Amino acid sequence: MDAKEFSNVELLKEIAELLNEEMEMVPMLQGALRQFLLGTPFQTGWIFFIDEKGRHELIAHENLPASLAANDCRTLQKGGCWCVSKYRNGELKKATNMIECQRIEQAMAANTSVEGITHHATVPLQSGKERFGILNVASPNTVGFEPDELALLESVAFQMGSAIKRIKLTTQAQEIALVEERNRLARDLHDSVNQLLFSVTLTARGGAEMTQHAEVKETFTEIQHLTQEALTEMRALIWQLRPKGLETGLVEGIKGYAEMIGIQLTTHVSGVLQLPYKVEENVFRIVQEGLNNIQKHAAVDAAELYLTATSSSLLVVLRDEGRGFIVPSEKVFPSLGLQSIQDRVDVCGGSVEWVSELGKGTELFVRIPF
Repeated sequence: MDAKEFSNVELLKEIAELLNEEMEMVPMLQGALRQFLLGTPFQTGWIFFIDEKGRHELIAHENLPASLAANDCRTLQKGGCWCVSKYRNGELKKATNMIECQRIEQAMAANTSVEGITHHATVPLQSGKERFGILNVASPNTVGFEPDELALLESVAFQMGSAIKRIKLTTQAQEIALVEERNRLARDLHDSVNQLLFSVTLTARGGAEMTQHAEVKETFTEIQHLTQEALTEMRALIWQLRPKGLETGLVEGIKGYAEMIGIQLTTHVSGVLQLPYKVEENVFRIVQEGLNNIQKHAAVDAAELYLTATSSSLLVVLRDEGRGFIVPSEKVFPSLGLQSIQDRVDVCGGSVEWVSELGKGTELFVRIPF
């Protein structure tokens, strides 16, 4: 083994250790990319994740020329390019020299410095038959890389692909464990606290019927009323932990929750609702919080829900004809419910808007990409 081969083996060992130690996706890929660039002739690099619909997302980058890093890496974030197209078409099988790069050409056309970067190499990130995206690397004043450099790039991409798969499996296992724990807690609440509150309600009702003393009867009636409210809150909490009906579809889950809290909900669905599980759950939680706000603040017992699905996003409109409220000009919300909706929409990378006027009801508009 010559010195160069030994150096490559050492580099691969260091990168493997880094990939195995890190448990967060972005820091892991960022660190591995940095380590790879430090130990090779490559000087800059970036990683795209590409989903089933061919949409790319910039996940990590290192030592980009100013033109590619400008405006939050807009040149890399937006538009298309040949390497992403080849990946989408299944033509990118191994590490390859890209003769041209549309993104670099765009930067050059804008008369911004690319610091000698005119071409790059690209390699798919995959584990077995499962594909995740691509790794691109480049060096100043370099049109093509040597076979041994591409072989090293391919080895690192293989390591990254395996690490991405590991983290995805770990995340899935954690999500399954979380769902199981929420289900367990929901069962415990239903079997213990929920049943206890129900018993107190019946006891208070019986006490009110048995006594002839007006003050005692009023006390029992008040206990019954408060316990019934607590029971309703408890059932809502159990729904938040384990949405009953969501397993049969988003719309049925939402309608079931509305019925449970006493809201007559009319639904209108356009398009096919084939949503990823996490998107579906977040949309359910958003609408759930919107229904809670209607039930608590709008002074009406009816609402309309519109779900409009396109190939890339879901538009959710929840409308009531209740009291309405003054929408704050800044994102300083008058209730935790509105803040919760905003937080969930932010997690999904979506947008949210409230249209409301005192005495004229409220409309909630949410758009979630997927």
